[in-house]
Amino acid sequence: MQGRLQAKVCGQKIGIWACGDLAGYPLKIQVPASPQPLVMQSFRTIFPSFKSEVGISHTDQLLCIGSCFAEQMGGRLARLKFPTLVNPFGIVFNPISIAKSLERLVSQVERPENTFITTDLLENQGLWHSFEHHGRFSHPDKQVALDGINQAFSEAHGFLKTTNRLLVTLGTAHVFILKKTGETVANCHKLPGSEFERRRLSVAAVVGALLPVFEKLKRALPELEIVLTVSPVRHLRDGLVENQRSKATLLLALDEICQSLSYAHYFPAYEILLDDLRDYRFYAEDLSHPNQQATDYIWQYFEDAFFDEKTRSRCGRIAQLLTALAHRPFYPQSAEHQEFMKKQLSLLEQLANEFPNLDFGAERSMLAVG
Repeated sequence: MQGRLQAKVCGQKIGIWACGDLAGYPLKIQVPASPQPLVMQSFRTIFPSFKSEVGISHTDQLLCIGSCFAEQMGGRLARLKFPTLVNPFGIVFNPISIAKSLERLVSQVERPENTFITTDLLENQGLWHSFEHHGRFSHPDKQVALDGINQAFSEAHGFLKTTNRLLVTLGTAHVFILKKTGETVANCHKLPGSEFERRRLSVAAVVGALLPVFEKLKRALPELEIVLTVSPVRHLRDGLVENQRSKATLLLALDEICQSLSYAHYFPAYEILLDDLRDYRFYAEDLSHPNQQATDYIWQYFEDAFFDEKTRSRCGRIAQLLTALAHRPFYPQSAEHQEFMKKQLSLLEQLANEFPNLDFGAERSMLAVG
């Protein structure tokens, strides 16, 4: 008994021949003619590095949206001076809410001044909230909450006009639906659970939510390339079995989208953590989120997949400068430290002259204070 399977990872098709015997002989897996097959070292399987069909450089403009893992990767891109905007609606976990956020951004704004108005907000436990936003936008003052939401939206709407890279990270296929309106919410904001219906989306529902808005974005932004990933963060409140079902739904949906759209590319963050590292020492104390070591490891694959050598070199120089500026001396007024700061300022100016589109304003301020 044998068969052939095919999978596409970041545009690369990998063929796998499987053969076995129903009488109980071990199943044999062979990966033919792959330049970078799975490697078994020290009793673990190492995920093969790969090169994506799409590149990312400092001349690109990136919008990152989705789960807390999108915050981690987007934050790292921003620190390395990639023009990046991260989660203008705050952390959003489910595909329906992510699609709704993107639809709001790409669509013509029907309201002449603000996309959100006071009736879009609700009050609970002394705070004003939006069902489309994370709790970081909530505030005791209704107008302050609304102003913060609209300011972030206005910035994101302007940013999107010149965006050519979209990074979307899905966290869960589970959604909460407000019973009285039928609205899928991005955040329940601690309202009673009885006001919501909890449901796991089907693969078709995830594809049906995301595919149309991706197509609409591509029509509006012809240079757009989309990187899709499933967050490796485990949703333990759902239970281990249900979490896996949820992640499986997302994985299948993103595969279908990547097969349908030539400009959609999958990055296997989930698989790198679960199938390569697969050890609790790579998780934070909550046993759900990847720790710094795991995030660094996943980032190496991200660099390999999307950065060319010039971009990697530039990132290394910027990281070296940031590490130096993070140094806190015992005697900041000493001659040695002042000489150290002059050297860092010289390196900064060299980078700024080579790459005038990069913003080193914060670093200049730090050096001026030093």
